[in-house]
Amino acid sequence: QVQLMEFGGGSVQTGGSLRLTCEASGYSRGPYCMAWFRQVPGKEREGVAALDTDGSTMFARSVEGRFTISKDRATNTLYLQMNNLKPEDTAMYYCAAEITLMLAAPLRESSYTHWGQGTQVTVSS
Repeated sequence: QVQLMEFGGGSVQTGGSLRLTCEASGYSRGPYCMAWFRQVPGKEREGVAALDTDGSTMFARSVEGRFTISKDRATNTLYLQMNNLKPEDTAMYYCAAEITLMLAAPLRESSYTHWGQGTQVTVSS
């Protein structure tokens, strides 16, 4: 059973930066596709950034050029570097993982089986 734990959220002002970390445990050797999602109350969970097993990345248009996704392959630790944060980035951020070589829809919530509990990011104007 894969367990994911996110941390690194917090409160920042507009233009600030945060780095989210997702630690995986209880996992098989993979391969893993991993991603970050976010959700605000009353809205659907939105795919933010995804990282495929071959290193290819995909980002939501709203975060392109501001967010970077990376992974320590030795530990399956996933990172999300968020720069130039905006109030609309305020949300609960979730880490997701799927044991597969490739996903047809890396930013789709239904593509992933394993989820963390989330970490809150709040950006004030």
